[in-house]
Amino acid sequence: MRKAGGKRKVGMIIGIAVALVVAGVAVAVALYVDNNRHGEARMIEKAHAAGFVEKQVDVGGAVVNYAEGPAGGPALLLIHGQSMQWEDYASVLPRLAERYHVYAVDCFGHGESTRDPSLYTCAAQGEALVSFADQVIDAPYEVSGLSSGGIIAAWVAANDAERVTSLVLEDPPFFHVTPEEMQREPGCFVWRDGFEITHGFLQQSEVDDLAVYYAQNSYLFAQFGGLQPRIAEWTAAERAANPNEHLVLSWVPHDWVRGMYYYDDFDPRFSEAFYQGTWLEDDAQEEMLAAVECPTIYLKAETRYGADGLLYAANSDEDALRVEELLADCETVRIESGHDIHYEHPDAFVDAVDRAQARAAGGGD
Repeated sequence: MRKAGGKRKVGMIIGIAVALVVAGVAVAVALYVDNNRHGEARMIEKAHAAGFVEKQVDVGGAVVNYAEGPAGGPALLLIHGQSMQWEDYASVLPRLAERYHVYAVDCFGHGESTRDPSLYTCAAQGEALVSFADQVIDAPYEVSGLSSGGIIAAWVAANDAERVTSLVLEDPPFFHVTPEEMQREPGCFVWRDGFEITHGFLQQSEVDDLAVYYAQNSYLFAQFGGLQPRIAEWTAAERAANPNEHLVLSWVPHDWVRGMYYYDDFDPRFSEAFYQGTWLEDDAQEEMLAAVECPTIYLKAETRYGADGLLYAANSDEDALRVEELLADCETVRIESGHDIHYEHPDAFVDAVDRAQARAAGGGD
């Protein structure tokens, strides 16, 4: 009898342990899915809770959509990267609002700003933002931009030198931005996984959703082997079920597909300007950087190459050296990060903004 009772007790213990493991796995899965589906939206909600209000202004007949934070410090203009919009900065907006008067804009072709291919050049966007600063900010300001937004930020700093106090360049693709530069051996990720795909999307009529077309043709997802068809299938199903919402996938890590999150508010003709080489004149990069007089913090994400030799970075180390040499007052911070530094390393980004501000005030290193 004692042996039978002992076996029952052991069985109960094992059963409880199994139940706890199953419950733990269920909770972990639920949290994983919840974060994939709602994590980004929660960050945006926190930005609104911190006092950011979405507004619009007419600039030369075009609409610039933007979010303005509470007044409480020097002005700071934020310019997002390609295919994103002002909400991409949500992870850092509450902290920045504690000591800056933040203006985060939607570039033309993104978010709620005007969609007009005639405005899809660095100069047109830069001119609009200088006018925006004149109409809306009306004070000296720091400017920061990510990726192509970083090139626009440099244009603004070069052409509004009297008001721009400091500049933060967040991994801009200087000297890897024209078609010739991007296709130069060994080639680069953004050409293969970005501009070739958006160009292909615009040349066909079978698929009318950019996110679906990207998932079907992505160079990045092709590196995942047999998982790409599943991601493409899930993307098509999600877009069909929620055509008017940002893309989220329950079973795919959000960081893997975050680049598609705002595709529903993105005009792919903006990317076509890069594919065709009309976004920036060939000789504009050197002239632009040489004309920047204000203190600059240059955030350079690590330079990596894929197994096939493709450049997995905005630009190369050699390109970065050219940027440093052309800028009159540059502090470079190299960081082990992906491209969207403010999202992956918000502390490092906020520190860069603060350091640029301090250097402008004469308190830098």
